[in-house]
Amino acid sequence: MQSAIKLLLSEGIFEGILPKSKPNTSFQITVTLTTIPIFACIMVKLHDKQFEKFISHEDIMHAINGIAVRLNEELKDSKPVFLTVLNGAFLFSAELVKRFQHECELSFIKVASYEGMQRGEISTVMGAEPSLKGRTVVIVEDIVDSGNTIEAIMQILDDEGAEHIKIATLCYKPLAYGKHYKLDYVGLEVNNDFIVGFGLDYDGLGRNLKHIYKHKPSKMTNIVLFGPPGAGKGTQAEVLKENYNLVHISTGDVFRYNIKNATELGLLAKSYMDKGQLVPDEVTIKMLNAEVDKNADANGFIFDGFPRTEAQAEALSVLMDEKNSQIDAMIALEVDDEVLVKRLLERGKTSGRKDDANEDVIRNRIKVYYNETAILKDFYKKQNKYHGINGVGNITEITQRLSKAIDTL
Repeated sequence: MQSAIKLLLSEGIFEGILPKSKPNTSFQITVTLTTIPIFACIMVKLHDKQFEKFISHEDIMHAINGIAVRLNEELKDSKPVFLTVLNGAFLFSAELVKRFQHECELSFIKVASYEGMQRGEISTVMGAEPSLKGRTVVIVEDIVDSGNTIEAIMQILDDEGAEHIKIATLCYKPLAYGKHYKLDYVGLEVNNDFIVGFGLDYDGLGRNLKHIYKHKPSKMTNIVLFGPPGAGKGTQAEVLKENYNLVHISTGDVFRYNIKNATELGLLAKSYMDKGQLVPDEVTIKMLNAEVDKNADANGFIFDGFPRTEAQAEALSVLMDEKNSQIDAMIALEVDDEVLVKRLLERGKTSGRKDDANEDVIRNRIKVYYNETAILKDFYKKQNKYHGINGVGNITEITQRLSKAIDTL
């Protein structure tokens, strides 16, 4: 009971509830543990995302104290202007400025750079007051990742004629930072996780949390599905999509959608195709990235028709890593060539496809498939992610074999 009360007190659940008392006055607290959310501050849900506790309020305060000590020593005679970047840095700025023990002024600037969990365009909303010409300015940021916001503010301060510019940030993502500006005061270095709390938000929520939380992505199952012509890959993709609630991403369908709807990527891809050139991998990856982002809450993805080369496989791995996920398996349906030829010739009687009616064309298509997938088979085998599945039998039998492999991932 005592440890539970201590936890509740540390999380602020009793703040403002306990009665004020005179010295040596005692009072009784009755706690029904089943009705109080003891773990409310360990995990939080904002909109559709789950976040787990990452940095405690105590550690945040310790980091701020460290910055304040240096500011007091280095800028005691400078009468600095603390330029707070809204909205995120307001809590950090409040704690920082009240620890500064010398003359100073406050100013605010609003620079929007995030939309949801993705970086957006930089747009300055509010200018800086008072005049910063000839002044020492401390930019107070909640977090520095790409550095785009800092770059925009530095340009503004340069136009304003600020004499000395210092940058103080509560959080810093060194792996994401790509600018040359020196960060003078850094409180906490963090990885590329999306974080909220203590001023940081996710679509407007979470700024009031006293701790910092990081996004906890749901476990995805991501499959690269292969099969030679006639193996029934399309049929199985639809079945697996329904059984596991996965999103089926067919590269062919994605290209057709983008070209038909004249998207920026579609027009770019078409410009290469019209010249008889291969569409660069970078364009294809950007299309796939857009499809993954459209389905951020999916249980996973079935990638069909991509990758085709080792370079594409590596690019896909990087893409999924950026989403805090990975490719779990390459699953390939394996069917004897003679069975494939028989299936396709039979299908050609009703499909109307010329490439299903000519045995030589069919055998060449199968040969091309093996040549293309041999490299990928080795690529995923080295990672212990290759699963060859017997593709002979009825639909249910093949589905059961595929499911057995997927269930072990």
